[in-house]
Amino acid sequence: QVQLVESGGGLVQAGGSLRLSCAASGSIFSINAMRWSRQSPGNQRELVATIFSGGSTYYTDSVKGRFTISRDNAKNTVYLQMNSLKPEDTAVYYCNIVDHLSRVHWGQGTQVTVSS
Repeated sequence: QVQLVESGGGLVQAGGSLRLSCAASGSIFSINAMRWSRQSPGNQRELVATIFSGGSTYYTDSVKGRFTISRDNAKNTVYLQMNSLKPEDTAVYYCNIVDHLSRVHWGQGTQVTVSS
């Protein structure tokens, strides 16, 4: 069983910054990819950023240049540094990982609210 514990969400003014963290524990042999997704009311869940085991990254267009995903392999932890936040970034942010068997494990989500 795999557990993902997220932290770092909160309320911030537009233009501000937040850093999300997600620590994975449990029966993990290896992790192929670590990702952040988000979902706001009335919208589908959206993939925000991915970091692969080799270190390459992917960002959705709306966050490029503002968000940075990183990982600490020794700690099985993924981070999302969010700068220049906008009200439209308001959502519940979910961490998820893809393990060596391509199974996806999800965190419980953390709320990010950006006020204008």
